[in-house]
Amino acid sequence: MVSVCTYCGVGCEIEVEVENNKIQKISHFPGGVSNGGGICVKGRYGFKFLEKRLPTHLAKMEYIDKIAPQLPFPLQVRLANLTPYDHRFYQIPFTLAVDLTSWQLGKIVEEMGGEAVAGIGGARTNLESGWVFQKFIREVIGSPNVDNCARVCHAPSLKGLKRTIGEGASSLPFDALFQSEVIFVIGSNTTHAHPMVAKRIIEATRRGAKLIVVDVREIELMKFADISVILPFETNLLFLNSLAREILEKGLENREFIARRTGNFSQFKTQLLSSPDGKETFRRGGFGKVADAIEKIAPLLTRKTAFLWGLGVTEHLDGSDAVSAIANLALLSGNFGEGAGVMPLRGQNNVQGACDVGCLPYYLPDYQPPEKEGLKTPQIFDAILEGKIGAVVNMGEDLLQIHPNQNKVAKAIEKLPFLVVLEVMESRIVEKADIVFAVKSGYEKEGVYVNAERRLHLTQPLVTSHLPDDWEVIQKIAQKMGGEFNFASTREVLEEGIAREVGRFAGARYARLKNGKSLQWPIAPSGEDTPILHREKFSTPDGLGYFHFAQWEPRGELQWHLTKGKTPTGDISPPWYLTTGRDISQYNNGSQTDPAPQLHRKYPEDVLLVNPIHRPQLGERVQLKSQFGVSAPLKVRYTSKIRPYTLYTTFHFAQSRVNFLFGDEADRHTLTARFKSVEVEVIPVETPEKEG
Repeated sequence: MVSVCTYCGVGCEIEVEVENNKIQKISHFPGGVSNGGGICVKGRYGFKFLEKRLPTHLAKMEYIDKIAPQLPFPLQVRLANLTPYDHRFYQIPFTLAVDLTSWQLGKIVEEMGGEAVAGIGGARTNLESGWVFQKFIREVIGSPNVDNCARVCHAPSLKGLKRTIGEGASSLPFDALFQSEVIFVIGSNTTHAHPMVAKRIIEATRRGAKLIVVDVREIELMKFADISVILPFETNLLFLNSLAREILEKGLENREFIARRTGNFSQFKTQLLSSPDGKETFRRGGFGKVADAIEKIAPLLTRKTAFLWGLGVTEHLDGSDAVSAIANLALLSGNFGEGAGVMPLRGQNNVQGACDVGCLPYYLPDYQPPEKEGLKTPQIFDAILEGKIGAVVNMGEDLLQIHPNQNKVAKAIEKLPFLVVLEVMESRIVEKADIVFAVKSGYEKEGVYVNAERRLHLTQPLVTSHLPDDWEVIQKIAQKMGGEFNFASTREVLEEGIAREVGRFAGARYARLKNGKSLQWPIAPSGEDTPILHREKFSTPDGLGYFHFAQWEPRGELQWHLTKGKTPTGDISPPWYLTTGRDISQYNNGSQTDPAPQLHRKYPEDVLLVNPIHRPQLGERVQLKSQFGVSAPLKVRYTSKIRPYTLYTTFHFAQSRVNFLFGDEADRHTLTARFKSVEVEVIPVETPEKEG
């Protein structure tokens, strides 16, 4: 059987062996386009969660006790036959869960208005469910408050690209990397987060492509790089602007392309050249190697270049501006076309698709502006604490682990009057839900997912399940609340709903996506797709690309080095800076990967990477403390691949409390959290001596 991996944004096509309604083995589908001829360990072994998934719908005992006296008599009668699931929840029939949810949501809308309800989720389920979800919140509930986990990761990619080239998505397919002469990767630990993209990058270097890799620490991909750059924390924008300045000062820009296909170049050039010299700033801060690298990299970017980035760019205060700075480089060098362009590496299997169909507070489907912009997820938490939000419908997003400022999030969830969760696994947010709908996983249902290269894949059920799909749950609730939702199948949602409303999916049909086939949007009604964007014009109203300049604001590690000699105490020890990321063996909150023994053995806990010079002062286990919160004790692994006073850890296990270290600091345009840089205090934890 052929389907699609349920994990990262690569969207690998998989071949699956099933026996007695259980997956026995997963391997790559030889005819797959996205998988690059392989599959990573998560895709190969990460199906064991199906043996530990939520088996039934749930209602919290405390919630049932609270609402029972208020319910209409027919609903009260139906509560009598509920049986315990555990000490917290009752098992509840699907129809009763729907009726209770629709009754409670209706009551909140009647008393507080539609905007007192928020919908969060959509990037971990299929395209069809995401579209129905936002349609339900907007049209049936009457709330503009719709969001998804793009808020956590790539919202700055959408913002930064939309204002420069008009489309917030990859302009290239993955295989175009084989046609690139230069591959520029910044802020992406690609071998761990997107292994099948990394496989292509490595193969491209063997075919002669030059590879440039930029990060705040030494990563595995740098072993294959022609130029590796280790940046001080929070200097992406300064570095990218410095490359653009170097191109202009050396006269390396593609003048013909700029004249024919861009606007506001003169203004951009004036702003850039009148700003402080980035190379000089790096040198004064003691990072002369970065300045030297800028001089080497700039000439290479005049060749056919693909620009790739991940959360190491977007999860910063200036994430959107840094993405625009990457687009500036592509515009300056004329790098759009075969083997050249921009490629944000999406983290979830349907982040691109969820945004395409309008699971965002500031965009309707097809990126049309709404009449009223809704609240972003961090603002929803604030509104809950202010008593303005009475209910959240949460579809597949573990709010109590993946978001920053977990102290505040936890307080908000405790105060929230009504929480509905649609989930596959028993995550932290499930523990706090009033009603839980157990839904099909990606391996149990049919539906379309849109990967990081805009590619639509059709999944098919690998094993049968009696549970509903997410859209089926939402449709039933909508019908109870008077909504005219009458889709008979997932296929009908796509072809009768999405394809008619969302222009980029006009030609999407299940028949065209069967048996591992795929299409990249925009898809014409004829079925012709578009592997490469922006060949002749950009997706802006006039077809031109627009440069966007933003000045780097001095802060973080580099600013400390620039000013340390001016402090009254003189030359003191630098502060510690923490950044976070993924391990190849685990995925996000670990709820679906950790049940697999092969993956748990490879990475059973979040580990902190520290330079060996700190071993005498820190020992084997430490706690991290920021101005926002404290982590749990973390095991230390010493490695020279990370600089002194630089720290790195993953965030896969809730018990590590890593996201308690981050506050509300975020990209000012999108509120995407500053996950890639926080100043911390490192507290050694005494390890009990072993007996013996």
